[in-house]
Amino acid sequence: MAFETRDQVLERVIKMDKPRCPHCNVEMNLWEVPPINFGDGLGWGEPFLFVCFNEECPAYVQGWDHMAETYAHRASYRCMNYPGTEVFEFMPVFSPHGATGQMIDDQVVAQEEALKAATKKGFNILASCYVDKDGPTILRILLDPAEPGRVRLKAAEMLGDIAELEVIEPLRSFKAGNELIQQQVEASIATIHERFYTRECPFCAEIIKQRAKICKHCGKEVAGE
Repeated sequence: MAFETRDQVLERVIKMDKPRCPHCNVEMNLWEVPPINFGDGLGWGEPFLFVCFNEECPAYVQGWDHMAETYAHRASYRCMNYPGTEVFEFMPVFSPHGATGQMIDDQVVAQEEALKAATKKGFNILASCYVDKDGPTILRILLDPAEPGRVRLKAAEMLGDIAELEVIEPLRSFKAGNELIQQQVEASIATIHERFYTRECPFCAEIIKQRAKICKHCGKEVAGE
């Protein structure tokens, strides 16, 4: 089974139909599991769950009395569901606002859907640019902080395959603010030099031939540098 990042899991779960609570028949909410687990300390093994936040749910309402009588605690429980399954269990809550902080509302879902759409559009544009060898447009996408991170990462990779030497200077001046993108930019610069049999003078930073012994720009000896 392939490993999924947290974002990939969220993208998958968002597509699912929200289940209905078996105790009140109200649609459950998508909920992000907090980084600190409680109860048996083992956690639930899922980064996202569906949870019933209906304040009139019989299980939640009756839970306060049950927990007080059975355990002498001020607590109740909410029904939860493991995404993609028919498994429903209870999670403890210790106040009426318990667990509501991790609720993922419709606005977050809408933002995720917008990001997904922007990513798909960006990849489609990049695919066309790659076929057309349109390096300037790919560079523009890389430099645009409004583009999704995955799209910018792919743009950085593509530049190594099709960009001309002129793109090296803007790439050297580029600060991605993202370690993965920055690493890919450095790798692509190396690929461009490899394609054109060039390198950069260690003294003046101008591009010279890989075999050069004297820099044609500054006159410094670069053999072995």
